[in-house]
Amino acid sequence: MSRPRDNLSIGALAETAAVNIETIRFYQRKGLMAEPARPPGGIRRYGHAELARVRFIKSAQRLGFSLNEIAELLSLDDGTHCRDARRIAAHKLDDMRGKLADLRRMEAALKRLVARCDATHGTITCPLIASFK
Repeated sequence: MSRPRDNLSIGALAETAAVNIETIRFYQRKGLMAEPARPPGGIRRYGHAELARVRFIKSAQRLGFSLNEIAELLSLDDGTHCRDARRIAAHKLDDMRGKLADLRRMEAALKRLVARCDATHGTITCPLIASFK
C-alpha cells in the first residue's frame, strides 16, 4: 500500500480513511481533529498525520471507546502517559465485561422463555408474551 500524499482534499482524506466527509467535519467540530487553514483562494489540505488520526479514532470506536474517551486518549499521545492510557483502557475493559455479563444473563432468561414456548402447545396464552406483562 502506498503512502498517501500530504496534500489531500477533505474528500480524498475521507475516501482514503473509508469515512464520510461529514465524519471528518464532525470530528473537527468535536475537537478531535484540527481544521487546517484555508490558503487564500484555495482549499484546505490534509496529510498523513490527519489520516492517521482518523484511523485512530475509528479503531478506538470499534473497540467501544466513546468520543470523550478517545479525546482523552488523544491528549495522552506524547508517549509519556502510558499509565493514564492503561487506566482508561482498563476501565473500558471492566465496563465491557459488565456488559457481557448482562448479555449472558439476558441470553439465559430469553433461552428459558423460548423453551417454555416450545413446552406449551395448545395453550391460549403464550408464555413468552405473558412473562412481559
